[in-house]
Amino acid sequence: MNFDDVIYKRRSIRNYDANKKVSKEQILEMIKVAQQAPSWKNSQTARYYAIFNPNKLLEVRHCLAEQNQSVTKDVNVLLVTTYVKNRSGFTREGVSENELGNGWGCYDLGLQNALLCLKATDMGIDSVILGLRDGDALRKVLNIPETEDVGAVIALGYRSIIDIPAPKRKSINDILTILE
Repeated sequence: MNFDDVIYKRRSIRNYDANKKVSKEQILEMIKVAQQAPSWKNSQTARYYAIFNPNKLLEVRHCLAEQNQSVTKDVNVLLVTTYVKNRSGFTREGVSENELGNGWGCYDLGLQNALLCLKATDMGIDSVILGLRDGDALRKVLNIPETEDVGAVIALGYRSIIDIPAPKRKSINDILTILE
């Protein structure tokens, strides 16, 4: 699949086929590609927690908003994404280098998450990034250190509905300002 095909094929899928499973090897391949994303001064602060264990999956699902619990019921793996705080966007001494502070860690994590989801699409695997979650509960369930902030939960699996139309996008004129 060429790059444009991957971009235009990717959708946020909310209905999965419970009989088709994503493997640990596939997750490793996605994360290897995600690591190629740029980051502030190559700080590489993104971290991933891949949950395959059925009991732990249930615990993680209970940390999600109700609608996201139902979205994830048929996937065999969830990725909880975090980033190391006070590193991306900061000097080595821990001083914020601009007004965004830890916003850069979140930005860098988003870049990695986007590449991960695009690689999943390239592999025939579907995804949805879930932001409605209880970060403190996830921290407790997964023993995430206080040095990391919880970003999102990514559900990965195989869609149960084949044809999903693309959502309408804003016009280029609505989002682009050209200064000549």
